[in-house]
Amino acid sequence: MAHVKLTTAVHFDAGQKLLTSREGPMSDEVLSHDEVENLLSSLDPNADDAQRPAVKHVANEERRGREKIVPYDFKRPERVGKEQMRALQTLHDGLGRNFSVSLSNVLRSVVDLKLVSVDQLTYGEFVFSLENPTCFVLLKADPLPGNLILDLDPVVLFPMIDRLLGGGKESGMIQRRALTEIELKIVERIVQLFLRELKRAWETLVSLELAVEKIESNPQLVQVVPPSEVVILVTFEACVNDVRGMINLCIPYNSIERIGSNLAEKTWAGYGRTNVTDKTKETVSRSLDRSELELVVRFAPGKISVEELIGLRVGDVILTEHDVRQPLTVSISDAPKFLASPGQLKGKKAIQIEKVVSPVEAPKKG
Repeated sequence: MAHVKLTTAVHFDAGQKLLTSREGPMSDEVLSHDEVENLLSSLDPNADDAQRPAVKHVANEERRGREKIVPYDFKRPERVGKEQMRALQTLHDGLGRNFSVSLSNVLRSVVDLKLVSVDQLTYGEFVFSLENPTCFVLLKADPLPGNLILDLDPVVLFPMIDRLLGGGKESGMIQRRALTEIELKIVERIVQLFLRELKRAWETLVSLELAVEKIESNPQLVQVVPPSEVVILVTFEACVNDVRGMINLCIPYNSIERIGSNLAEKTWAGYGRTNVTDKTKETVSRSLDRSELELVVRFAPGKISVEELIGLRVGDVILTEHDVRQPLTVSISDAPKFLASPGQLKGKKAIQIEKVVSPVEAPKKG
């Protein structure tokens, strides 16, 4: 005997009216209550939105809940992609290291320069964030259209000028004033060092012909692009004579828009990777040969009381437990390198190197 089940079969005539139920074979496809309500509402043109079930709306809400909503500021549109920003960051990181070495060689002093950030903002925001007066250098970068901008903070610029004029390593007073004619000539030398490294950094993208077009002290008097135009701001932090300040490179987006597609991994990943030649080795060796190192001869330590220390007079002899036949340890930058014996040469105290040792072989400090 065939089993039957009473199911509700919904049928509509031409007037879209519900007909009677009927008996039929058992079926696994049975409409749920919500599906029947949804079907009825979709076929009834007189039903308002409030009466219709919210099955589809719930699905849409769930879908929107899974989507990530990111705020967008129309005043600061992001026209440069994340991949391009990462490429610019890597490219200018190498520029900062090379410029730091060049400055250190010219100033005969250690200059620490590191990349802080690479951001995109509007030109108006960049200009109003600068100090006044400052050193605002307008650069011509053929074949790129428009101008690039190099901003040098006077806080670190004046110590550089002082060193180039023969000053010492001590830090003077922080000055906030416009540059004199003589100082402008000296600044051009510093800028030329930066342009040389900038040209090297960008040669994988485009061969630039860089030149200084103008130097201003008030950045608000220079209108390079409209205030709402997007620019890329590359910020370096420089440390000169324990004084820290910022060096900014501003690149208008319209200047690099045509070569933006070239800012890919293949254009900058190999920056700075050059083959080592014999000439390069010779240049590095000459630089290292002129480096000054601190050499320290360490005797065996001894112990005296405070009473003995107070009673010390010129000519007193302090006895140590160091055997005169034992060699002395010679250290370079606190690293033991040699064993030596004490002596005298031309009326001055001297040592004679006896052996080259590793830190493991060197005598331990007592």
